[in-house]
Amino acid sequence: MHDPVALRRRLAEHAVTARYGLFVGVGGALTFIGIGLFVWALMQGHEARAWQLFHVGWLYFTGLAGGAVAIVAVHKVTHAKWSGLILRYAGAAVAFFPVSFLGFLLIFTVGYPHIFPEFHGLGHGKELWLSYPWMFTRLFIGLGTLFLLGWKLVRTDMVPDAYDARDLVSDGRAGTYAKMTEGYDGSEAAQEKVKTLVHRLAPAYVVVYAIVFSLVAFDMIMALQPHWFSNLLGAFYFMGSFLGGHMLLVYLTFFGAAATGTWVYVSPHQRHDLGKLCFGFSVFWAYLMWSQYLVIWFGNLPEETGFVFARLWGPWRPVGTAVFLGMFVIPFIGLLGVGPKKSPPLLGLFAAISLAALFLERYLLVLPSVTLEHGPMFGLPEIGPLVLFLGTFLLAYGLFGNRFPMVSPRAALLAIEREIHHAEVPTVGETDEAADYDTEASVERDLGEG
Repeated sequence: MHDPVALRRRLAEHAVTARYGLFVGVGGALTFIGIGLFVWALMQGHEARAWQLFHVGWLYFTGLAGGAVAIVAVHKVTHAKWSGLILRYAGAAVAFFPVSFLGFLLIFTVGYPHIFPEFHGLGHGKELWLSYPWMFTRLFIGLGTLFLLGWKLVRTDMVPDAYDARDLVSDGRAGTYAKMTEGYDGSEAAQEKVKTLVHRLAPAYVVVYAIVFSLVAFDMIMALQPHWFSNLLGAFYFMGSFLGGHMLLVYLTFFGAAATGTWVYVSPHQRHDLGKLCFGFSVFWAYLMWSQYLVIWFGNLPEETGFVFARLWGPWRPVGTAVFLGMFVIPFIGLLGVGPKKSPPLLGLFAAISLAALFLERYLLVLPSVTLEHGPMFGLPEIGPLVLFLGTFLLAYGLFGNRFPMVSPRAALLAIEREIHHAEVPTVGETDEAADYDTEASVERDLGEG
């Protein structure tokens, strides 16, 4: 039998030896290029096209980051154990929140006249609700609260991990870890205090996430075509972001496990569970889309059907078709079986298709409502904001990964020991084979390498 103390120590070493230099380097380069292209588009008279894609990029990457942190919150609420090794990769997306908040401020200052219409002739109540001061105030407070809750949740969850690794780091990181662990001594009472706080913050984040992202959907998507309305759009946006967070976690796990040296512990069973979540929420996305479509289409009211018609017929139809295929049909068929969920190349392929389709979905929700063009356009004015957001996401994530523990030793230890138990004593009705779990051999091999 392995020594749990030695294994936890080894996991702490993995937690702080991750190097996200590739993320920082590529992210920094893309950020620089994106800023250049964005400024060029503004100077060349393409302000509307550039700001409209900036808006789309903000909705997409803010949704991915918020959805990834929501995964952490949901797993804490449900006391999930299987994801202990990979959950930090989702939580690290919290590093994008400051960038997202800055992007929100830019949208509601410099970009506002190029994105939002004039809200006249809508009735006093609707005009008041959609007025600039009221819309900005509620989104400012909502997003600020959500981002602070998310950071508090992730930071609190990292305290025991920083304590485990405090003597394994030096320079600036040592000071950061010392500050994080002030008042924490590793005792059972201290651990229970952290656990209690995490289990208070997690459900709070889930509730605020649903409310704030519903407001984002109503104010930053539906308000762009103010005569149209859908009560389901809020859930459609935050659940689509939650799905995107799972698809993103596939890639963050692949890279993170390699960067931390813990790939030996990312078992087929864990990939299977992650794949099942990706599959399930793809189906749920289709359910929400159909729920909106069915009511709107059978209501046959011009103010409702016009929004759908503009996106499913004419020049926008190819984009709508790609969204439906990439968000539902292809992932549904591809991830229906057990094998593709366990296979890194196949799981990665379907995650990439879904992430691309999710961007097209955000694009389709926004552009037909605001563009003056006759159909989709995608040139340098559109590429700049997309490259900028991709670069800042990678850069923020990489800086987080280089500074904070990217593995939770206590959670990873629990997940590994549970897998070893399952491998030795299979659960009745379990579809995974014993070889799909972590084993004593993999633990001994990693300890030997350490």
